[in-house]
Amino acid sequence: MEVKASLKHLKMSSQKIRLVIDVVRRMPVDTALDQLRFINKLATEPVAKLIKSAIANAENTYSLERSNLYIKEIRSDGGVTLKRWMPRAHGRATSIRKRGCHINLVLGEIKDSGKTEKKIVKTADPVKLEKLVKEGEKNLVKNTSKSENEKGKKATGEKTKMFRRKSGQSS
Repeated sequence: MEVKASLKHLKMSSQKIRLVIDVVRRMPVDTALDQLRFINKLATEPVAKLIKSAIANAENTYSLERSNLYIKEIRSDGGVTLKRWMPRAHGRATSIRKRGCHINLVLGEIKDSGKTEKKIVKTADPVKLEKLVKEGEKNLVKNTSKSENEKGKKATGEKTKMFRRKSGQSS
């Protein structure tokens, strides 16, 4: 069973990402996350986040065990390049390329578990607006009848407590 995850439009060059992903390729996921924790590169954060996302996909969608997963394939491809200009001497301008990348990750199983189907998640039936309107009207009718009963009690002479701010006296 293969589980895929991808990260698109990361604003970091694919060359910088490749320095990190070359270290963790073909490792079990727990070992790879431990390894990433001690690499002193900014690229480790998005790579670790992507690996955690793929693990969550495997556990929640396919009911696979975390300890049985390894990084089968991970690659970093070039993405969108933002082109900017920087002023230089004698009125010239030089181009600056702010590179982006896409990372694709495939997790595989160390020992095949035989699971190939996704978990079926049952969703609740959609709520119909007509039902909500009818329930709202019923509640409104109940509330108005209660308020009429309270008005009748007030008219019969029952005292109601009304608290005033700071004075604490009832009238």
